[in-house]
Amino acid sequence: MIGAGEIFTLLFVTLGPFKVLGPSAARTRNLDAPALRGLAFRVFAFSMVAVGAAGWFGRSLALKWQISIPALTLTAGIVFFLVALRAVLEQYEETHEHALAPLPEKPLAAALQITFPMIVTPYGVAGLIVFLAATSDLVRQETVWAIVAAVMVLNLTAMLCARVFMRGPQLFFFRILGAVLGVLQVALAMEIMLHALQELGVLSAPIA
Repeated sequence: MIGAGEIFTLLFVTLGPFKVLGPSAARTRNLDAPALRGLAFRVFAFSMVAVGAAGWFGRSLALKWQISIPALTLTAGIVFFLVALRAVLEQYEETHEHALAPLPEKPLAAALQITFPMIVTPYGVAGLIVFLAATSDLVRQETVWAIVAAVMVLNLTAMLCARVFMRGPQLFFFRILGAVLGVLQVALAMEIMLHALQELGVLSAPIA
């Protein structure tokens, strides 16, 4: 079993704040401070409920359908790989300036647009299901949920501070960090798939 540090890293990458900063700053640029805070806390609440329901329901279905952990892991790796690769390739495409569609006027609809799939990503949910389905140890499951809650708090902080982070020297730093993380996410997805294939018996050589 992987440790809490590795679980945090994977959930931080797949459900965490770095993918929230840019879109959040762009789509909330016309909101005043009170409206932004209200939106951020609604997104936080929706994200907690959605991730909790998806993790519990997905784990129950995976156990009921007797889906093996390697199969779940391989599925999560494939989805993660496709999303991460697309993000990396987009950096080399010709950029076109276009205005983002404004958020809906209704607060709940606006919060839902940011929650799905900006924060609650399919590959992040898949990873969470794998972690939960891989063990019946209640302490370990509680550790996973505590890590999920911590990542959601980081997302909340990112939304509240996005305008500060996405300008000046901070913007330069986050763009460099985003490029580095993009490549590492592709490599991480490959690593997940290789380990899953090894567990399924497709690969016989151990993965270092």
